[in-house]
Amino acid sequence: MKFIAEIDIMPHRELLDPQGKAVLNNLGYLQLSGVTDVRIGRHVTLTLEASSEAEARQTVETACSQLLANPIVETYTYQLRSA
Repeated sequence: MKFIAEIDIMPHRELLDPQGKAVLNNLGYLQLSGVTDVRIGRHVTLTLEASSEAEARQTVETACSQLLANPIVETYTYQLRSA
């Protein structure tokens, strides 16, 4: 079976996000108000073959925890669906 995983990787809330702060500080130059926080992360789409949803979830978990995200400074969430 083919699956698609949509993965979002974000810095921990407790950590500074310099990219987010830069965007937040520059929104004023565009006359955009009301934005109080910006956090910038990454979005990854994986297409994978697996014999079951459980196997696909295990593959995505392994990819996230060992390669895509640094668990010391980042968290990840994902949605898995059949392709």
